[in-house]
Amino acid sequence: MQIGMWIDDERPLAAVVESVEEAANLGFARVWFGQRAGWDALTLITAVGSRVPGIGLGTAVVLTWPQHPLALAGQALSTNAAVGGRLTLGIGPSHQPIVEGRYGYRWERPGQHVEDYLAALGPALTGEAGTIAVPGAARPPLLLAAHGPRLLRLAGERADGVITTWIGARGLAEHTVPAVRAAAAGRAAPQVVVGVIASLTHDPEAAREYVADRFGMASRMPSYRRSMDREGFAGPGDTVLAGDEAELEKAVRGFADAGATEFQLCAVGPEGDRARTVAFFGELARQLRA
Repeated sequence: MQIGMWIDDERPLAAVVESVEEAANLGFARVWFGQRAGWDALTLITAVGSRVPGIGLGTAVVLTWPQHPLALAGQALSTNAAVGGRLTLGIGPSHQPIVEGRYGYRWERPGQHVEDYLAALGPALTGEAGTIAVPGAARPPLLLAAHGPRLLRLAGERADGVITTWIGARGLAEHTVPAVRAAAAGRAAPQVVVGVIASLTHDPEAAREYVADRFGMASRMPSYRRSMDREGFAGPGDTVLAGDEAELEKAVRGFADAGATEFQLCAVGPEGDRARTVAFFGELARQLRA
């Protein structure tokens, strides 16, 4: 298993580049960018990639509803060419309040929407005739954000694996990994990227309270809620890894044993705790890659 890091991109470009440089220097395998209400993730990766060599670059995730799959294929192939083949394209349908409230689309049959989207995006990324042609651009690995059975199946059948979050090692081992691996039978082993909030801290309860307050909305998203209910989590705060070095390392290795191929760190806490968290996970990333 490798360790990547989710990058807070709600800052000016110079600050984002500085964080990516730090991640690369510390030994993280990959950095991940979300698609929220600010930076365009693929454009940001193109800009960052030209400044920071030698580290993987991924989207977690680009939303499917606002962008036609052929347009996304062209942008992803262009970005991958610009960053020397270091892109991993993570996509997902997002959630009804975002799709309808922000973008004005109707949230109808989301599972079918994703299946249809992948049916168009997959061939376009491979440059099949009549789709997209970006000379010299390699197809990036394609990952699907998934929690429920249908999208987990599609992550194994139509993509190269899954990105998931708000989940523990038990849920990963008992639900996510078996579903994706079964669907990928006969294909290359799927990637399983699990996003986890973590804090190296002497006050674990404060870290959990912070996450419960800031990310409480996740409890109201049906796909996240089902994953948390499956493991008995009351809310996002219960998914946080918080404690000392030994506790964090044990938890990370638990995710590896559960079948994760990448632990995607989202570090939280006061500035000092966050810096120590990133440094600790960087050291662990180097150990795992050795």
